[in-house]
Amino acid sequence: MLRVIDTTRGCIVGDRVELADTSLKRLFGLLGRSGLDAGGGLWIRPSSGVHTFFMAFKIDVVGLDDDLRVIKLWRCLAPWRVTSVSLKMRSVVELPCGVISRLQMQLGDQLDITAFCESSSTASNEIS
Repeated sequence: MLRVIDTTRGCIVGDRVELADTSLKRLFGLLGRSGLDAGGGLWIRPSSGVHTFFMAFKIDVVGLDDDLRVIKLWRCLAPWRVTSVSLKMRSVVELPCGVISRLQMQLGDQLDITAFCESSSTASNEIS
């Protein structure tokens, strides 16, 4: 599991975020799920854009550059939609609908993504 922190805002974006870093994991993403629990999400890398074809729920999507700086935001992207594609975007974090607004995330925010053990409150093994 991964913990995603918005260091600009000083808040946890998600503490049960999965990594999709293989072709198969990126292909299936969140398909087949009925939703995302609070704190859940999916970090897709590499990715320059996403689609929500065949999905059953809305998601927030955060586009990140190489340095994990927010360069694109899509709030409550409905099923059967496609984000724009950006050559600057290197990865995306898919989150439950409403997280971007609730945390007041903005373009330029800096994220930190680290692996951690759920039974421990300390983060370790930085992924980025």
